[in-house]
Formats: sequence, C-alpha cells, structure tokens
Amino acid sequence: MYAKKQFIYTILGLVFFFLIGWKTSEYYLVKHIVTPTTQQSTTQNNDTPKSTDMSLFWDVWNELDNRYVDKSAVLDNKKLVYGATKGLVDSINDPYTVFMDPKETKQFEENLDGSLEGIGAELTVEDGLLKILSPLKNSPAEKAGLLPGDIVFQIDGDLTGDMNLFNAIMNIRGKKDTDVTLTIIREGIAEPFNVTITRDAITVESVTYKLLDNSIGYISINQFSDDTGIEFDKAMQQLASDNTKGLIIDLRYNGGGYLDTAVDILSELISGTRPAVQIQTQDNSDNKTVNLSGNAKFSKIPLVILVNNGSASASEILAGAIQDYKRGVIMGETTYGKGSVQEVIYLEDGSSLRMTIAHWLTPNGRSINHSGITPDINVELTADEALKGNDTQLDEAEKYLLNL
Repeated sequence: MYAKKQFIYTILGLVFFFLIGWKTSEYYLVKHIVTPTTQQSTTQNNDTPKSTDMSLFWDVWNELDNRYVDKSAVLDNKKLVYGATKGLVDSINDPYTVFMDPKETKQFEENLDGSLEGIGAELTVEDGLLKILSPLKNSPAEKAGLLPGDIVFQIDGDLTGDMNLFNAIMNIRGKKDTDVTLTIIREGIAEPFNVTITRDAITVESVTYKLLDNSIGYISINQFSDDTGIEFDKAMQQLASDNTKGLIIDLRYNGGGYLDTAVDILSELISGTRPAVQIQTQDNSDNKTVNLSGNAKFSKIPLVILVNNGSASASEILAGAIQDYKRGVIMGETTYGKGSVQEVIYLEDGSSLRMTIAHWLTPNGRSINHSGITPDINVELTADEALKGNDTQLDEAEKYLLNL
C-alpha cells in the first residue's frame, strides 16, 4: 500500500470546502508522521483490514484482466488501484472524507498556494446534491445573485450528479475573464434557471470595519486566516479609540478558517482561561480542550454577533462560545452546522486522503453538527430586501445595542 510516511494536517473545515478559486478550510493541530502501526484500525466485528476477505476484489480484477474486450482502455493498474481506493473512501458516504490521486492532489495544492481565479463561492455536498454554502462578498458569485442553499444542478450543461466534489470544483474554476454557466435549482422557484458568471481573480479581505452612526462599531470577518487575529485586534484598537459604545461582529457568509484564529478572537472578547472549544475523537483517546488565553482586552463592550446559514465551522466556534458564556447576543438566522474535524494525509505516491477524525463541541458540550446554532434573536434578510440594498439584520443589531 502506499503511505509509509504521511504528513498530516488536521483541518477543521466546512466540508471539504473550496472557494471556487480559493482555499480549503481550517487547519488545526500540528504536523506529524503516522506510522503503519498507527494506521491499523479495527472494524466493529474486531476484524482488522488485513484479515478482511479480499477474494471478491481479486476475482473481479482477474475477470477484467482476462476477459474485458478493450484491455487498453481499462487495465492501467494504477488507475484501477486509484479507482478502487476512491470507491473504498466513497463507500463511507461522508462528503468530508475524500481520496485524491496525485494529479488531483497537485491541483488542490495549487488551490491553496497559487493565484486564484474563479467565481468566489464555497461549495458543499448535502444528500448527494452540490450546493452553494456561501458566495464571497463582492465576488462574481455574489454579483451574479447566487445564494446560500442554491443547488448547482449543471455546470456548462454537465450534470453535477455525475461528478464528485473535486471534479465539480475544477469544472467551475477557470481563467479570469472566461465564463461558466451554472444551472441552479432554488427553493421557491419552480423551474431551474441558468446563471452565467464571468470568472475573476479572487481576493478576500479578512477583516473590514467602520464606525456606524451613534458610535456603534462594526467589524466584518470574512474568513479566519493567519492574519485575521492581528487585523481584528487593530480594528478593535481603532474602534476603541473612537469611544465605541457597542460592537457588531458580522460572520455572515463566513465559511471558516483556522481554529486557532477563532480562539484568538474569542480570547479578546471573553475573560479568563475557560474552554473555547472541545475536540472529541472516535474512542475519546485523544480528546482535547482548547482554552481561551486569559488576555481579553474587550470583554466589557456590548456585543452582537450576526450569523446566517452561510456561517460555518470557525464562525460557529466563535458564535457558540459567545452564546454559551452569554457574552453577547447571536442574531440573524440559523448557521450551517459544521461540527466535524478533518485530517489531510499526504501519501508517498503524491495522492492524499481527507478524512473526518473528530467532532468539536461548544464550551458547554453542545454539538452543532447538522443542526447549526440557533440565534438568540431571529432576524431574516429576505431576497427582496437584499436586492434593494437593505440590510435588516444589521439594522436590528444596531437598534438592539442602542436600546441597551
């Protein structure tokens, strides 16, 4: 088998999310090496993988090898191994657990490190359907009117049901100034409709901020990246110098990022060294609690956190801790509900495995996986209001703080 030496990065992501021309979600924990011994796992009937009867697999392989009519089209042994491995991983039926061959892995890494061009949206798979989790602010996807929950039925006429998540992503990505046509199914609209989007270079400002009327501070966190904690601190220092009376942190359409960054920001807002998030593994042998730093500088300022169904993962970690400790009010709509942890395992031949290895819980031990975080105050933002440029959720947050 392949990996004698595997480099593992644990990620706490929104699915195996990509922005289409973007990044994968959150890295968590440290780089380490897994030996073949630690890879051995047992099934529920206590059989080890090595003791599993593989005769059926080899019978089918031999039948193909001996009798399939177009031998050159099928029996590339490497392709057969990769295909079998993909089938093994896909049989778990977890959209967050994905095998990539070396070519796909290389393309994925270019997603992380290269110049990114696409439409600027996050994708996930739910119940076998390719869905928009959230469009990035000011991205081609947002400008084209894509909404969280939109089902991408076709990409340039090809059915997404015939693609895995990676292939769908690569079909949507493309060079700047080229077009891609998505066929969208949207709740409340009877017929599928086409949206043609011109791809562009994707840049994301991690943190933006401003002082609203009546001395209310507003900070929008668009992702939890390496520099987000520093940028958040700078924004808070500036708003504090403006004698801000209350603070709105906008996590709407924030699909996640680094767990440590979310904890850093929580540590600015919540006093003490209390738990920020709990990590639970399969057998509870490697459970962890990540604590606040105890260096809160802004633990007294009145606070509203804005969320919606595009808020996921690290956004939910932040909102969940604020809610558990009653540090502020969560306002908006129920969040996405991404409460699992993934590992990225790089194998010796250049392929990789992304695998769900844990769940995370809020400080009070709540699992938000699939259910999301229910706001303390529910405020919807209708499509009609959004098209008019009205932000009813932000307006309500501002009113709430002014009435305190």
